[in-house]
Amino acid sequence: MTFRLLTYNIWIGGVGRVDPLARVINDCAPDVVLLQEATRPAVIEQLAAATGMSEWRAFPRQSLGYMSRRPVEHASWHRPRLSHHAYLEVVPAGDPLRVFGVHLSAVHAAWTERRRVYELRALLRSVRQHQHGLHVLAGDFNTLAPGAVLDVGLLPFRLRPFVWLSGGRIKWRTIQTVLDAGYVDAYRLRHPGETGFTMPARNPHVRLDYAFVPGDYADRIVHCDVVQHTAVTRASDHHPVVLDLAT
Repeated sequence: MTFRLLTYNIWIGGVGRVDPLARVINDCAPDVVLLQEATRPAVIEQLAAATGMSEWRAFPRQSLGYMSRRPVEHASWHRPRLSHHAYLEVVPAGDPLRVFGVHLSAVHAAWTERRRVYELRALLRSVRQHQHGLHVLAGDFNTLAPGAVLDVGLLPFRLRPFVWLSGGRIKWRTIQTVLDAGYVDAYRLRHPGETGFTMPARNPHVRLDYAFVPGDYADRIVHCDVVQHTAVTRASDHHPVVLDLAT
């Protein structure tokens, strides 16, 4: 049996873009969708109806939301102490796994990378009780993987000073922290030689969106892909990532 997860940053609430977002999501046919920047519950309700999702939850001023094709057994938001962001826990009914949705602090800078590491470590401490069961960490991590190169010249002008103030070089540690905790980067496992860029949608040059699975369950990763669809550039500033797991 295969479980399909989609993680998707829908950009400032998805306002005015329900139709292209629904086209992208319907083409993927996911069981559960983890949403980032899902700050407009009315939009998520419309999106759930347009994609045939039986259950959804989202809240104003809360980035993380979800939609599910089938009822979920449990869903909750947890905000670690001093973290700017909560993380989302979803337990699909009838599927032997948990899904943890993440949206870490934004901006490419040394101090925001330290913030992301802090937030990620708090998340890992919280999910440690589930580390011996099948679960997924997925979402917009807002950071580069080890070995990836940030082309500062492709960044918007307003964001370049943050890199310069960091000395022109940022030590990317957040993703390494996940890997050191025993997780596997599902996309990199299936596509070792590809960039996997997810953002910005019109001219992707960074990979910010990831799905991780505990290393003991790496053989359960059937597929993990960056979604390519004709409606992606009108739907959001991110490409979503789809993950298939053998449950």
